[in-house]
Amino acid sequence: MKRVTSAISLVAAASLFAMMLLTFADVIGRKFLGNSIVGAVELTELCMLIMIFMALPLASVAGEHIVFDLLDRYLPARVLHLQMALAHAVSAAVFGGAAWLVWGRAARTYSMGDVTARLEIGLGPFHRMVAAMLLLTALVHLALIVREWRHRADPAQLSFGGHAPPREDA
Repeated sequence: MKRVTSAISLVAAASLFAMMLLTFADVIGRKFLGNSIVGAVELTELCMLIMIFMALPLASVAGEHIVFDLLDRYLPARVLHLQMALAHAVSAAVFGGAAWLVWGRAARTYSMGDVTARLEIGLGPFHRMVAAMLLLTALVHLALIVREWRHRADPAQLSFGGHAPPREDA
């Protein structure tokens, strides 16, 4: 698992670095040479697509999604386990459904030969990558359901995604 997250992190970071480098070079070219880089906006958009969708499963693994935890301090650990499992189940369903929809879109993109406007880069592989990352995110949430189920009897093992555990007297 560590190798997969490291590889995905590396791709996301490389995409972010490419966006920064491309934007820097484009601004320098526009200000000092009078020309911007042809297709810079398209390349930036594609790099952003890669970075965002590579980060989704990483955020799920790390528990870094937005969390509403106002009542967590007052709920018993068993209820919190059930709540976390339910949240992961809904997340898995949403990400899985989105993956299925985007996979269908990727098939249409391939069949129609959709490309970017200026550089004519094929969009099919990018749509497939998005679908794959959405599916991976859904699988991560399914794995998190299993983790919640295994640790349901042990309040110390409750996964809170970075927020505070419940009080002892709750």
